[in-house]
Amino acid sequence: MARDLIPGDATIKAIRRGDTRRRLNDGEGLYLLLFVKGGAHAWRFDYTIDGRRKTLSLGTYPDTGLALARRKANEARKLVSSGTDPSQARRAAKAQALQRLEAERLAVAGLPPAESFEAVAREWYAARKDEWSESYASKVLARLEADVFPFIGREPIGSVSPPALLELLRKIEARGAIETAHRAHESCSQVFRYGVGKGLLPSDPARDLKGLLRKPQARHFPAIVKPERLAELLRACHGYAGTPVVRAALRLAPMLLLRPGELRHAKWAELDLAAAMWLIPAERMKRERAGKLHGAPHLVPLPHQAVQAFRELQPLTGAGEWVFRGERHHDRPMSENTINAALRAMGFPADEVTGHGFRATARTLLAERLGVDESVIEAQLAHSVRDSLGRAYNRTQFEAQRVTMMQTWADYLDQLRKGAKVVRLEDRPPREA
Repeated sequence: MARDLIPGDATIKAIRRGDTRRRLNDGEGLYLLLFVKGGAHAWRFDYTIDGRRKTLSLGTYPDTGLALARRKANEARKLVSSGTDPSQARRAAKAQALQRLEAERLAVAGLPPAESFEAVAREWYAARKDEWSESYASKVLARLEADVFPFIGREPIGSVSPPALLELLRKIEARGAIETAHRAHESCSQVFRYGVGKGLLPSDPARDLKGLLRKPQARHFPAIVKPERLAELLRACHGYAGTPVVRAALRLAPMLLLRPGELRHAKWAELDLAAAMWLIPAERMKRERAGKLHGAPHLVPLPHQAVQAFRELQPLTGAGEWVFRGERHHDRPMSENTINAALRAMGFPADEVTGHGFRATARTLLAERLGVDESVIEAQLAHSVRDSLGRAYNRTQFEAQRVTMMQTWADYLDQLRKGAKVVRLEDRPPREA
């Protein structure tokens, strides 16, 4: 087929308005459409691929002169001869150019590349964080930013291999943070599964790595479970020579089965001393975000010893918001370290007892020494437990049983503190059948 049928640019420049021709044919698919797009002339190239006739735009004249139009047409012919559709090749090139521009924009802004592990992880985090408590969400993001993003954050999520991820987790293990390694592995796995759902990778590369990580050793808060030693601690708490606020907190901490944060954030408005009941708002409890937003308050039945302790403290702090106000700043609760500092000052070391350990003390002795039903204890501890029918969680409140249990526990603590004889399990008479 003939080519280069247009003699030169002068032929094109000589065309004037009123010319009856619709096009100038240059041969082998290349032609110039006359007076299109506001009066300019437009280059077109017709070609056939996979049995279909197609047309490719090559620019407008005079921006694209005759020589340039012929070079573009020759490039398109080469693509066709190799089995590549020039139109698809152009779209792919434009997409790559846009991706490069977007990557440059993100880099300038200090953001991760699109479809990188970090970009997908942040998208996953944004989608999930409203389901979590604020403190848990901040820990998840901080862990990713500290231990994961610096190593695989900029990698395309589909290119992160199991060995690369395992190497990252080994680095966390190497500094002794075994539990952190497991938590990072779980977060990464969730990010990968999110990417699978978006079609960015075929499967989760973290799936088969869990068995390769070192097993974390279970860590428990130090707690006193020997009644004899607990009696010594109770006497020390009641004789504490510090401030009345801290002394009251030390008396109540072993008695109420609360986490230290739940206790120290007590507000007078939450207490009904006449009804001997404390309702802790759901948002202050250790729950998922939905539970914090929509859950019921946690019931804390107050034994008469607790009511007495609160009443003695009321003249001192009752005019303010906080029951256990800070010593320096009365508009804040006491410090999270106050209880532990008082325990250390009384001679009880950190490896023996902590403020949080009072819960374990109560959990152990209520079941082993006082024979309280574990379901009732777990309800008072605000633990979520599966019920006997396998439903998600047992929502039974055991309110009446908890009232009885809390008074029984407070009476038992009083008996220990006052030196009553401790009856060991092995010394108890056998139960009648």
